[in-house]
Amino acid sequence: MSLTRQDVEKVALLARLKFNEDGLDKMTDHMVQIIQYVDKLSELDTEDVQPMAHALDIYNALAEDEPRPSLSREDALKNAPKRDEECFRVPAVLGE
Repeated sequence: MSLTRQDVEKVALLARLKFNEDGLDKMTDHMVQIIQYVDKLSELDTEDVQPMAHALDIYNALAEDEPRPSLSREDALKNAPKRDEECFRVPAVLGE
């Protein structure tokens, strides 16, 4: 697979990243190297390798949930810079 400067510009636009000309050239070189490495991995013989979802055979390593006392609403909101009745006030991020 070949990667062009235009491909990197499109990915940067989608990721909301801005690069100067030098940065765009460097990023293109880095991404080409990454793709070449991934292509190199496809040369490995994986015939006898069993597919797995995780690299380690660890199952259910999380502790059981146990209810514990928590902060009261008043204590939780005590140091909030802005609050509205029983809620934290934060700047809108999705619009009105």
